Amino acid sequence: MTQQKRTKQINLRQMRKAFALKPLAVGIAGVFATACADNRQDARIYTSLDECSRDFPDAIERCEAAYENAVEEAARTSPRFGSEYDCEYVFGPNQCRQVETNNGSFFMPFMAGFMVSQLLSPNRYYSQPLYTSYSPYSSFRSRWVTADGYVFDGDIRKRNYRVRPDVYKPKPTVTRTMSRGGFGSSVRAKSSWGSSSRSGGWGG
Repeated sequence: MTQQKRTKQINLRQMRKAFALKPLAVGIAGVFATACADNRQDARIYTSLDECSRDFPDAIERCEAAYENAVEEAARTSPRFGSEYDCEYVFGPNQCRQVETNNGSFFMPFMAGFMVSQLLSPNRYYSQPLYTSYSPYSSFRSRWVTADGYVFDGDIRKRNYRVRPDVYKPKPTVTRTMSRGGFGSSVRAKSSWGSSSRSGGWGG
């Protein structure tokens, strides 16, 4: 299905519609707050928001809220590129959209999915967007990656993970664009999921 790539601003309603229409591989993590020695939480992968709702019919509103939050986070923290070529070199053909703001325009990848932990927690849960690449030049082709460059082991067919809570730490708001090599450099610095390494990001 053809996706519109231009928008006058980061319109969350339009982004929700675009993400809903685009085939999603949706990550929903940590349904149960299981604790262990390394403090990792169970994670599961869903291919759509509907799957989350079907699995948790008593938590449909939480599934929807987690998705909405991930869309907002994608608008705030997604990597930004100065050209469509640079964005598609990293994420693949037709995987990027153009956004225009009062401060200029840029290209950002479509959100490929979202991740949630402790969905059934009575107190709180966490969510964030996930991305993947269809580019033959990408080091995370067909793998899950977070907005700040952490890559999950295995490919996007893998549906179960254990993740550390620090993956949900707030990410900086992105205010500048990068070249096509910028995101790849961050991914290489964080190539092992759960690595404690940190590298300079692309926030403000």
